[in-house]
Amino acid sequence: MTNSSDRKGKLVILSGPSGVGKTSISREIIRRLGAYFSVSLTTRPIGAGEKDGVDYHFVSKEEFERALADHELLEHACVFGNYYGTPRRPVEEALAAGRIALLEIDVEGARQVVRHFPDAITIFILPPRLEDLAKRLNARNRGEDEQARLKRLQRAQEEIAAAAREYKYRVVNDDLNKAIEEVIQIIQNEPK
Repeated sequence: MTNSSDRKGKLVILSGPSGVGKTSISREIIRRLGAYFSVSLTTRPIGAGEKDGVDYHFVSKEEFERALADHELLEHACVFGNYYGTPRRPVEEALAAGRIALLEIDVEGARQVVRHFPDAITIFILPPRLEDLAKRLNARNRGEDEQARLKRLQRAQEEIAAAAREYKYRVVNDDLNKAIEEVIQIIQNEPK
């Protein structure tokens, strides 16, 4: 395990259901606090408008399995049939350099990371109401069918229940600017 005396930076885990605004909040953390953003590996196909190395590192299943076998990932999960994982080395390098390392990962991934970094700053972003989240998911229009959207909503309910027990902070995103300010204050006020 790693504790705060072993590193100079802060590890921030930002989680929340799909469509809750995590990416918008993450962008502001990066812009305003100079945080290092961990770009995850994934085996899912690249989406329209996405860039390899920016949105994700798009890899084959074989490449992902090699990284996993070589202990190059801090966490990994299979989500809706695709693998996702956080590369270890860049996160550790950012922390050693005294930077904020920001991971935008799901609840299961957060559990894995917290086992190695028990003092990570864990923040869960909540929708004001589940109905609002359903509207956001429908508005995103990512080509998903009704069954896929229902799976995302079910997963969101499970993650929200877990957040109450497992995350140190919970921020309701009923106003994006207010949520951003709250998250930034949490990060700034937490000790290294």
